[in-house]
Amino acid sequence: MSSSGFWDERYGGDEYFYGTDPNQFLASRSGDFLPGGRLLCLGEGEGRNSVFLAGLGFAVTAVDACATGLEKARKLAALRGVTIETQVADLNDFDLGQQAWDGIVSIWCHLPSALRRKVHLGCQHALKTGGLFLLEAYRPAQIDRGTGGPKDVDMLPTLELLDQELSSLQPLLAQEIEREVVEGPGHSGLSAVVQWVGRKLR
Repeated sequence: MSSSGFWDERYGGDEYFYGTDPNQFLASRSGDFLPGGRLLCLGEGEGRNSVFLAGLGFAVTAVDACATGLEKARKLAALRGVTIETQVADLNDFDLGQQAWDGIVSIWCHLPSALRRKVHLGCQHALKTGGLFLLEAYRPAQIDRGTGGPKDVDMLPTLELLDQELSSLQPLLAQEIEREVVEGPGHSGLSAVVQWVGRKLR
């Protein structure tokens, strides 16, 4: 099955596979974004995080390779009475822009390491001065837990790798922790995660 076919199948039902509430880490740090800013959510799937941010008054664009997921994102936005922009795109080809975003959000956006490095480099150029990059991902210690995340260790970043890949940003928070993740049937249980927040100073 192709990657797009995998996600079409995962998002094809009426249920939201990762729930409709925002990621807890994102929700706890949402006040770090510049008020009213223009935000980009990477690998946004069914839209729970972008809809949450739009509800706080941000102008949000959700990008994902799966049209099925983004269709559900638009439905969720309409249900919550907010508006989001959606773009169906492969991140390998997506133009992040230059000085385009006040914030970029990467929640469980697990990519092959070579593509992840490319995307993270692009994110640093795409942020406006003062803009914020926020990420939560599973790390290699998660691989055999069965509580969520890909089974390919190449797609699971460490804190050390993220520090290298996002080196032009000023870290505000950078840590590897274990926490309970409860996000629909897709993510459920004690998980090994890495969290990284940084700001572009110039």
